[in-house]
Amino acid sequence: MKKYIYIFLGTLSLLIGILGIFLPVLPTTPLLMLSCYLYSKSSTHFHNKLTSSKVYRKYAKDFVEHRQLSLGRKIFLLSFASTMLLFPLFILNGAWKLVILGLYLYLYYYFIFKIKTIKHTLEDISC
Repeated sequence: MKKYIYIFLGTLSLLIGILGIFLPVLPTTPLLMLSCYLYSKSSTHFHNKLTSSKVYRKYAKDFVEHRQLSLGRKIFLLSFASTMLLFPLFILNGAWKLVILGLYLYLYYYFIFKIKTIKHTLEDISC
């Protein structure tokens, strides 16, 4: 039963990630990585199909295999995450604001120092 739940969640994540290619509000790369993880836990067939797909190679392969992203992709993902964290920053009070600020600090630290930046091509700029 657990296998089918992972396959369902992986497929859902994949579909939302593919929507993210066309809708700039949805983060494609993290959703494809989630799909890859869920498929790896459930089905080698689905995992192999995903990792050999054009979408995976374009949006997630470099990060998954080498922990590196193009500068355009880093800027896009940081912009998206920063925008999403603004909402709870203005809504929450007290110690929760400190938690959100801590998330901001960690997010920028991780993207700047832990993820390598690779040179990009013109197609990488259009995230």
